Order: sequence, then structure tokens, then C-alpha cells
Amino acid sequence: MISYIEDIFKRIKKVLIPKEIFLHFNNAFSSIDLTKDLTLFDVKQLKISEEKKRVYYRLRKGKYRAIFYMEHGNIYVVALDKREEVYKKWR
Repeated sequence: MISYIEDIFKRIKKVLIPKEIFLHFNNAFSSIDLTKDLTLFDVKQLKISEEKKRVYYRLRKGKYRAIFYMEHGNIYVVALDKREEVYKKWR
């Protein structure tokens, strides 16, 4: 299962994130969810959250980045935006 934070859907409605970009990311996350293979795409481990015991990853598609973590076989996307903006929001 893939879960997105509500802010991502609000940004798509305001056309701050193009629908085509969201569809590319959603297809990539669907493939990762199906295969559980992070090497299919440009995925990089970012950091491990000590208090929440989570490993965060970055998925890159062109100028856009998605920050996500995996827990109990599910994918949780916490940020999706252009490179220069996504890391500011996530930290």
C-alpha cells in the first residue's frame, strides 16, 4: 500500500506539482510496492530516524524528488516537490 500526506494532494490541485510528475512517481512507487526492490529506480537512503526507528529514502525523477519510508511492507510518502524545495520541507 502507498500512502501520501494530504499536503501532496493539495499541491497537485493547486498545480504546484504537475499531475504527470505525480503519475510518474506513483507508478514507480507501485513497482517498488509490488517487488519490494529499491534498486529498480534512483533511490538513495537518506537517514535513519533514531526516535521513530525509520529509514528515509529519496526517489529521484528528473528535477523532482520524493521522500519516503517503508514500514510493515507499506510505503509512506512524506514529501514530493522540486529538488530545491523538497529538502527544506522535509527537515
